[in-house]
Formats: sequence, structure tokens, C-alpha cells
Amino acid sequence: MASRGGPMIAGTDGTDFYHRQRVAAQYQISASNKSRLKYCIFFHFLLFFAMLAKLSADILDRLDIFILEIEELQVPKPLVWEYLWCVSILLSFLGLAAVRKNKVAIMKKYMLGVIVFGLLPVIYATIYYLPDVWHYVTTGEKEEIMLWQDYPYGMLWYVFIMPAFQIHFFSLYFANSLVSAWQARGVRKID
Repeated sequence: MASRGGPMIAGTDGTDFYHRQRVAAQYQISASNKSRLKYCIFFHFLLFFAMLAKLSADILDRLDIFILEIEELQVPKPLVWEYLWCVSILLSFLGLAAVRKNKVAIMKKYMLGVIVFGLLPVIYATIYYLPDVWHYVTTGEKEEIMLWQDYPYGMLWYVFIMPAFQIHFFSLYFANSLVSAWQARGVRKID
């Protein structure tokens, strides 16, 4: 037993225990990527609320609720991909549960769900609006493309699509890093 103020063992300065104070790399990776994934999920929620604002006119129509201010905006009818993308927000809860419990299987389900309900609808939207965006970018004309409030509708969607791509891509990257770190937990490195 060591004494606080007692004599020091000869040949040591008392710092020989530092080698035992290191955190294994997989735990450092896990801690940093958990935080980063939570930020991605937060931004995913922000995008979801933007999408929900866009879909509110259609949702209120389906519920037979009339609000004049929303009807006056003349928001275009949503496409199926918009509702499919909204399903991806439910997967965020799956990702948060996986982060909380360090569960590889749940995180893999989260990753698959983000690909199916997050990335694929966004890729579809990118392809769907590409002709209008290309026409507007190359010619600058608004005559032959769909407009909303005198803005090119495809360009407005690209303002949503670009951050959505980034958020989903980084979510998948951080989730994959977490899976790799969690799977390396019990593996001993032999020199």
C-alpha cells in the first residue's frame, strides 16, 4: 500500500503508472463518432421539419382542414419520394438507441434504413429535378420549367437535397465507424 507523503521507491519519479492510463483506440473512436452521429441526427430532424412544412398543405387537405394562409401559398402537390423520405426520421430513434446501448445489430438496421428511406429517395429526387435544374443553370430561362413563387422549383429542391445528401452520407460514415469500433471491443491485438 502506498502512502501519500511517504518515501518514494528508489529509481522512480512516480510517473511509471501512466502507461496504464491510456484509453483503447476503439473507445476513443466510439466516443467521438457517437457525438458526431448525434449531430447528424439533429440536422436530420431540422431537415425533417422543413419537409414537414412543405407537406403541411397536403396533410391538411387530406385531413379536410382548410387554412386560408396555407392554401394561398399554392404549394405543389408532393411526390411519393417526399413521404418516403419522412419515414427516415423514425430511423433516427433506432440510431439513437443503438448509440445508447452500443448494439451493432441495431446500428446495422439503422444504416440499412438510412440507405433505403434516406438516400434512395434523395437520389430519386436529384434525378427527377435534374432536367429543370440543368435547363435553368445553362440557360437562365424560367419559361419551360416548373416555378413556385417565381423561383425554379427544382433549384429549391436542390437546396434541400444537397444538405440531405451530406447528412445521410456522414450518418452512414459515422455509423459504420461505430460498428467497426464496437466489433473490435473484445479483440486482442497480438504483437
